[in-house]
Amino acid sequence: MPSIKDVYQSGDWKAEKHVPVIKAPDSIKAGQVVKMIVKVGEEIAHPNTTEHHICWISVYFHPEAEKFPMEIGKFDFSAHGASAKGPNTSTIATEPCVEVSFKTEKPGVILATSYCNIHGLWENSKNLKVE
Repeated sequence: MPSIKDVYQSGDWKAEKHVPVIKAPDSIKAGQVVKMIVKVGEEIAHPNTTEHHICWISVYFHPEAEKFPMEIGKFDFSAHGASAKGPNTSTIATEPCVEVSFKTEKPGVILATSYCNIHGLWENSKNLKVE
């Protein structure tokens, strides 16, 4: 029986449109606010249509020497080009891009996950140093 960790996919976000891209500093001072952007479809745009879209992005921080990561934010996207006129007839489509901030005293790893309604779960991570 597969575990949830077995179904997450990853890759190089420059070549794969489903990987969440984490734009955050490499290091901060202890207690400083970390401002980051997490986006799906950075180099290669994701379609974001009624038939093929990113449903959500979740962001976590796993402090060094801690057992569990902390959830920083969960973002659901609901506009995928659908309307009363039918699929892909709306002029509105959500772009899967979020900005989130948090503070930390410890170094660790920023983790981002996303879900495509066709291609499943995707993940990425970025180390964060604390001076």
